[in-house]
Amino acid sequence: MKVAVVGATGLVGTVMLEVLQERKFPVTEFLPVASERSVGKPINFNGKEYAIVSMEAAIAARPDVAIFSAGGSISKEWAPKFAEVGTTVIDNSSAWRMDPTKKLVVPEVNAHVLSPEDKIIANPNCSTIQMVVALEPLHKAFNIQRIVVSTYQSITGTGVKAVKQYQLEQKGFEPAPEEMAYKYQIFENVLPHIDVFTENGYTKEEMKMVNETKKIMGDDSIKVTATTVRVPVLGGHSESVNVEFTQPYELADVRHLLETAPGVIVVDDVDNFQYPMPLFSRHKDEVFVGRIRRDESIANGLNLWIVADNLRKGAATNAVQIAEYLAAKGWIG
Repeated sequence: MKVAVVGATGLVGTVMLEVLQERKFPVTEFLPVASERSVGKPINFNGKEYAIVSMEAAIAARPDVAIFSAGGSISKEWAPKFAEVGTTVIDNSSAWRMDPTKKLVVPEVNAHVLSPEDKIIANPNCSTIQMVVALEPLHKAFNIQRIVVSTYQSITGTGVKAVKQYQLEQKGFEPAPEEMAYKYQIFENVLPHIDVFTENGYTKEEMKMVNETKKIMGDDSIKVTATTVRVPVLGGHSESVNVEFTQPYELADVRHLLETAPGVIVVDDVDNFQYPMPLFSRHKDEVFVGRIRRDESIANGLNLWIVADNLRKGAATNAVQIAEYLAAKGWIG
């Protein structure tokens, strides 16, 4: 398999290389792509050293698959050019997610929507991915009518600049304005603000969760409202999720559905203080679910606490899983 990784030197791109290696994806030719200033610089993959190549060189090589993690504007410009030469693009930016002509895929939920004709496939937002992995089996069983979600999102979701800002503040330094990834200090602080604010008072991150959830789960009738929050955590997103079903349920059935769901690990033993935490989700590909309890304030309500590594299942792993699905079908390679 001839594989290009666009944005190979970034925070997600670096994890992408790790995941490809760990999952033994059949890479026979590797094309690391980064910015023009990085072209020619060495990068290690699978025990070998490769030189970073330009977009043009990668396109000329006609890779079977190109996994993008380089930002929306770059994807908008270059993904179609890869697709034109027959490459299947799996894009980690927000560029194509709500495009009605493009599939938005979480393999555990809706891989079945993919076809050999799909040449640009969108990887969802990190916070949406982990939520729908946990909720899909419950929706099938009890029919979700409303979701209220509050997120506690790691600074790694913003990128290297945010991590550097945090580390400077942690050491007692005040970052220069150009070193600030956020408007305010993030160390020992919480920011109820992820991405830009929209006209309705919600942020783009919050609206991503609203719109992407409906598209991935294939149900526009689900009502979703979100509050997304940045917390000073180095890796791992957490979510408090309140769900209202149209059908009655038993907690034992909910627990069984989650324990047998693909990609989910239940960690829920409050007597022994066992519950999901970002610290324990790091470098893992699964979605962890705990604090499973009935919402006693409404009929058919349920509360969950959902945690995942945002750089892995929330980004790199999900993209590689899409590639694995395509390869298993014989649609790439």
